[in-house]
Amino acid sequence: MPLTFSIITCTWNSAAFLDACIASVLAQDYAHVEMIFVDGGSTDATLEKIRAIARPVKLLENIRGGISRAMNEGIRIASGDVVAHLHSDDYYLRGDVLSCVAAQFTQSGRDWLFGRIMRDIGGVLHAEGFRAPDYSYARLLRRNFIPHPATFVRRTRLNELHGFDTGLQFAMDYDMWLRLARKAEPLQLSTPLTAFRVHEGSLSTRHHLAAMEEDFKVRLRHVQRNPATRALHYTRYLARRRQALRIERGSGVQP
Repeated sequence: MPLTFSIITCTWNSAAFLDACIASVLAQDYAHVEMIFVDGGSTDATLEKIRAIARPVKLLENIRGGISRAMNEGIRIASGDVVAHLHSDDYYLRGDVLSCVAAQFTQSGRDWLFGRIMRDIGGVLHAEGFRAPDYSYARLLRRNFIPHPATFVRRTRLNELHGFDTGLQFAMDYDMWLRLARKAEPLQLSTPLTAFRVHEGSLSTRHHLAAMEEDFKVRLRHVQRNPATRALHYTRYLARRRQALRIERGSGVQP
C-alpha cells in the first residue's frame, strides 16, 4: 500500500499568507494526502479560505490553549502514515516534495526525516543562512538545526511520545526532536523542501530571545547531569545570546 500523509496546518487569523500554503499542498503530484486545519478562533477570512478548498479537508475550530495543543489535536484526528506540520505562512517549494519524501521513507525504512528550508522574505526566496551539520544526537543537543516545516514523522512515533509538550511556547519542536532521536535516528536530506516565511508577525521573529531561552531550558532537560556538561551548554547559550543582542542592537532587526 502506498504511504499516506497527513498535512496539519494550524491557523489563527492567517488569511494574509494562507493561500500560498494551501496551493502548495494542492499542487503536490502525490495523491495520498489528507489536509487537516486546526483553527484557534480566527475572525478574518481564514475559515472561508479553508472551506473553499475544492477537496475534502478536516477542520477543527476554536481550539484554544496554544500551538502545541493545536498541533496535538491535529495529530489526534490524523489518519496518514506520516504527519507533517506545514505552518499557515509557509509552503512547499515544489510539487514533487511529498512524492520524494515518500520514496525516501520507503527506501530508508526510517521513522522520520528532515530536509532543509529556504527563507521567504517579502516574497523573495533566500538561502537558509547557515550550513546544517551532519546529523548526530550530540550535535542536535548543541543546537536545533532541524526545521519543523521540512520534517516528516510517522504518526505511530508521535503517538508513542504523546505529542508535543503543551507547557512549551517556542521550543516544543526541539523537545520533540530530542525525544524522537532517542527512539530512532532520522534520515537527513540536504534538499530544501519548504519555504519558511520571515515576517514581523511570525512567532519566531517577534520573540527571538524568549525562544532562545526556552531552547536552552529544553536542552538542559536532555543533557547529562554532569555539572561540567551543563556548564558548557550554559556558556554556549550565553555566547549566542550576546551575539543575538549585538545583531539586534546594531541593525534594529531581530536576528
